Amino acid sequence: MSSAEPPSFSREEPPARWVVLVHGGAGDVSPERRPLHAEGCARAAEAGAAVLRAGGSALDAVEAAVLVLEDDPRFNAGTGACLDEDGEIVLDAAIMDGATLRAGAVAALPPFHHPIAIARAALSDGRHVLYAGAGAADFARAHGFTPSTTEAMRTELALQRWQEVRDKRAESGFAGGTVGAVARDVHGHVAAATSTGGTVDKRRGRVGDSPIVGAGTYADDGGAAISTTGHGEAFLRTVFAGRLSDDAARLRGVGGLGGAASDRLRAMTLRTGGHGGVIAVDGDGRAMVARNTPTMSFAFVRHDGADEWREAGA
Repeated sequence: MSSAEPPSFSREEPPARWVVLVHGGAGDVSPERRPLHAEGCARAAEAGAAVLRAGGSALDAVEAAVLVLEDDPRFNAGTGACLDEDGEIVLDAAIMDGATLRAGAVAALPPFHHPIAIARAALSDGRHVLYAGAGAADFARAHGFTPSTTEAMRTELALQRWQEVRDKRAESGFAGGTVGAVARDVHGHVAAATSTGGTVDKRRGRVGDSPIVGAGTYADDGGAAISTTGHGEAFLRTVFAGRLSDDAARLRGVGGLGGAASDRLRAMTLRTGGHGGVIAVDGDGRAMVARNTPTMSFAFVRHDGADEWREAGA
């Protein structure tokens, strides 16, 4: 198998009373770091599971999970996010409630520690869905969030990767490490959340798929909650998340969501050349993860009404 055709992976779990599934980004993580990424995803999934176990909402669960990942410097979100062409951290995030179709998102946001919490504030505020750039920062400050700095949130690994790209010692493009979570709660509602620093050495003002409803993040009780990761432009151009939710609606009660996701990834790659991965949970609590990149860390916790199951991998 050539490097242009990376290995594929698809996994589907049966319906559950409640479930939370997280990802830590599609890409090609070095073998020695893969257990660390899986462990980080497992901690985030447990944070979401704690909410669901107590009868909380899917929306609260996905926010709780992503907050953990944004604080983990191993991932490209919040602290540890990749750097743009100016060497700055600029963040994208979105969260969506499948019960009401309410959503909140921020794009091209300057450094704040928890962009997913700011996106949640936009959802709760309800006037607009998406805030960008300086306006997103103004909204965050007005809702009690304290700005940070690139220096405070930058890691040595992110700086090294940026310097390698700038010096032509590594390819530019998507960084991997975007994070996301999807969940179904005991009330049958689903939700999705995604957070990212975008691509290494991205142009000033670039916005990827993560904060765009229907591209990188989507949730609908009648379809599925979805979070994507990978080549953002490819997911944008194929309106990936919204279309996969439509697939889930057609497959409700039949199964095959994992296969549908793999088919959409394959079609995306054929049409655009982009690669990536996706997680989804449908309204019946059926969860799936699929990728056509060498790695994508993930973890889930699910409860079928009698037993609780958990797993993590990369």
